This record gives sequence, structure tokens and C-alpha cells, in this order.
Amino acid sequence: MTQSHPRITKAVIPAAGLGTRFLPATKATPKEMLPVVDKPAIQYVVEEAVSAGLDDVLMVTGRNKRPLEDHFDRNYELESALEKKGDAERLAKVQESSDLATIHYVRQGDPKGLGHAVLCAAPHVGDEPFAVLLGDDLIDPRDPLLQRMIEVQEQRGGSVVALLEVAPEQIHLYGCAAIEPTEDGDVVKVTGLVEKPDPADAPSSYAIIGRYVLDPHIFGILRTTEPGRGGEIQLTDALQQLAQDEKIGGPVHGVVFKGRRYDTGDRGDYLRAIVRLACEREDLGPDFRAWLRRFVAEEMQGQ
Repeated sequence: MTQSHPRITKAVIPAAGLGTRFLPATKATPKEMLPVVDKPAIQYVVEEAVSAGLDDVLMVTGRNKRPLEDHFDRNYELESALEKKGDAERLAKVQESSDLATIHYVRQGDPKGLGHAVLCAAPHVGDEPFAVLLGDDLIDPRDPLLQRMIEVQEQRGGSVVALLEVAPEQIHLYGCAAIEPTEDGDVVKVTGLVEKPDPADAPSSYAIIGRYVLDPHIFGILRTTEPGRGGEIQLTDALQQLAQDEKIGGPVHGVVFKGRRYDTGDRGDYLRAIVRLACEREDLGPDFRAWLRRFVAEEMQGQ
């Protein structure tokens, strides 16, 4: 029988990483502020949370992340200049980010891993289930993954992770889940998790991607979780404990995602994400696609 659980209202966005894969661009600019077409990646993530009904957002930041706060704050000088010019379209775009949600900030301090970053959210979240969104994964708004995860958590309790089936040779790049089917085709029960396993040791080909809906009992586990792979406190290790003992904080389920995902975690996928999104834009797509066809044709002729 379906059981009702507390409504989720809060989202946590870890944003304390150094962005070393994008150096030198991220030497003075947070990786979350790198533009995807004409909007920083972090704004897509906040928009996703808001679309799922989560308008209370906590960003876990670190040193050199002040531009994140500035982006979601008002810029009265710029707004005034645009207003005087009568540029209502750009003025609306500038104001949009500051009106999206109620955004709070906390500093992680020491970069001790994703699990530690989530633990930093404990005072703000309190004793409520909450969502975690990683900025490296942009989910197309036409594929409401987070809404579905929240729905599953409210029905089944516990925690919910987003799963994506990947090629076996790629599983070492992700956390990996051992799973059992449920009566819902897109929902599985997670019986175990391992962080970045060797392909030969992986329990499945289902990778955890950057969306979580977590039971607050995760905080108690994270407080005692020892550093794992990479010397960091891994969220996957804490979820493994929940999966092994449902009495702690309920079961762990996974929503299998088959929609559109834009991986901005490395340079190649970042560029591909920009091309895909630009091609789909009504204002940019037609001209950009025409140029892209010509470019590819010229490249093929030159080979």
C-alpha cells in the first residue's frame, strides 16, 4: 500500500570543487559559472530544483566562489543601465536569476569530498528529506527526473538515487548500484553501492548520476563515515549503509533515467552540451545548425 511521507522543500547544491579539469579557465572563475551557451551551468541546476517545487536552495561553497553569490543577487547598477536604455529583454534576463529562489550559502572549508559537503547542509536541512543536485549533470527540463524522484521518495520513504545505464567500460567513472526490480518499471530497489569500481567488480551497469533525494538519517551516518576512495568522505559509502540496513533510515531506491542529460564534467562533454543546447534554441538553432552543417561538410572534404 502506498504510504505518504513528508513533503520535500529543500535542495542542496554542492559547489565547492576546484574545477581542476577546466584550468586555466577556473583559476579565478568558479567552474559552476562557466557558461553553457549564455547562462552559467549553476543556473540550469537551480532552475531544475525550482521546477520540481524546491524553492529553498542551499549552496555549499568554498574559497573563490563569491561570483556564485553575486550572480544570484541583484545588480542594481546593471539593471539601472539597462532600464535607461529601454532594454527590457536583457533586464528581464538579469533579474531572472535573482528572483528564482531563496538561496542560502554555507562554506565547506576543507574539501573533504561530496559526503562532507552534504554533511555541511545538516544545520539548514534539519530533520527533513531533501534533494541534492550536482552541477556537472544538466538534466533537460523536458525530462522531469527530479520530480519523479521526489514522487518515489514521498511514496516509498527512505532515499532515492538517479541511475543511468552506461557501457561496462565507463562504470569505473561512477558510483555503481546493485539493484532489484520493483513493480514500477522505472524504479528499482538498491541493495548495495560501490564507488567507482573496476568493471570486473561492478555489481551492474547502472551508474549513479548527480541527483539524490535523501533521508535526513544520512547525516548521522556521514558523521561517522571514514574517508574512502580518493581519501574523501564518499556519499556513496553512506548510502551503502542505508541500503544494507533499512532500519536506519528506510530503503534506498533508484529511478532509472532514460532522458536527455548533458554532462559538463569534462571539457569534451561540456562542448558537446553547448552544441546540443544551442542547436535546440529557437533564437540560435536555425542559424547555428546551418553553420554546423557547413563546417562539418568542409571538414569532411578536407580529410
